Amino acid sequence: MPYKYATDKMLIPENKDKRVKLTLCQKEEIFELYATGNYSQRALAREYNVSRRLIQFIICPEKLEENRQRRQERGGSKQYYDKDKHRIAMKTHRQHKQKLYLKGELIDNEDESLLKVS
Repeated sequence: MPYKYATDKMLIPENKDKRVKLTLCQKEEIFELYATGNYSQRALAREYNVSRRLIQFIICPEKLEENRQRRQERGGSKQYYDKDKHRIAMKTHRQHKQKLYLKGELIDNEDESLLKVS
């Protein structure tokens, strides 16, 4: 029998979600810092401990869309799919979500407004 947090689609708060590298606030901050002209993409990437490519996609969303289209033409995510690696990643994600559920930190689907809390 599946767990309640899996069937009810309970959401993980943004600050607890391990899949998200940067919060929305951080993305807006990066966009503003780059717009001032005082920071390069590499400097921002070092400061936020992410790749320069991610910074580039935040600054110029058109490049992200172009990249997604090119990837889709090459076969999408199936090109790099590794069944065992995916199984392990899903298992660790479910374990993390279960720990958050037991602590009472998951958000019900109806309370999506609480998801933006950082």
